[in-house]
Amino acid sequence: MLRRLYDWMMAKAAHPHATRWLFAFSFMESSFFPIPPHPLLGLMCLAQPQRALRFGVICTLASVLGGLFGYAIGYFAYETIGVALLQALGLWDSFPRAACYLNAYGAEIILLKGATPIPFKLLTLTAGFIQMNLVTFILASIASRAFQFMLVGFLFWKFGAPIKAFIEKYLAWLSAAFAVAVVGGFIAFAALSGTGAATSDQCSSATHADLRV
Repeated sequence: MLRRLYDWMMAKAAHPHATRWLFAFSFMESSFFPIPPHPLLGLMCLAQPQRALRFGVICTLASVLGGLFGYAIGYFAYETIGVALLQALGLWDSFPRAACYLNAYGAEIILLKGATPIPFKLLTLTAGFIQMNLVTFILASIASRAFQFMLVGFLFWKFGAPIKAFIEKYLAWLSAAFAVAVVGGFIAFAALSGTGAATSDQCSSATHADLRV
């Protein structure tokens, strides 16, 4: 299923409206789509390196707008839509930790997200749920997503073929390691931000019961 979805997405690189598809996937990935747009971004940058910067801007804009959509789901429709999305994406168990960290550190975790494997969609839904300041959320999202997409665009443009082959060969393994990466992301964030051990321990053991307190 995941392989078919990935192949379907990658086929859009040759579509006459590939740029629109790139925008759509970047938007959806920030709230509910399981596969990140980076492989499609890389393939398009490889085919048209002179437009790599433009593609990076498109991904950034669409991702931030998609993040706002995820924020809205967490804010207005957590019980009716958010819970189902988190469970379907395999992020349900990580949600309490995300809420704890965002409550404690705010924009820092979004800014550092680009250097950790924390899924952006998890942060957008969580930010809406905890009613994070919207301006702070938008500014942090722009900074984080711009850095990540511009970097990925450059790397694919520079090393394109080997990176694309790696993704296609190890997609199943990357997917299997997804849940472990989520937990590792929170550990990496705690180390990068230099936060106190007490808060880190509290958040690492947060549960859904804590959200109702």
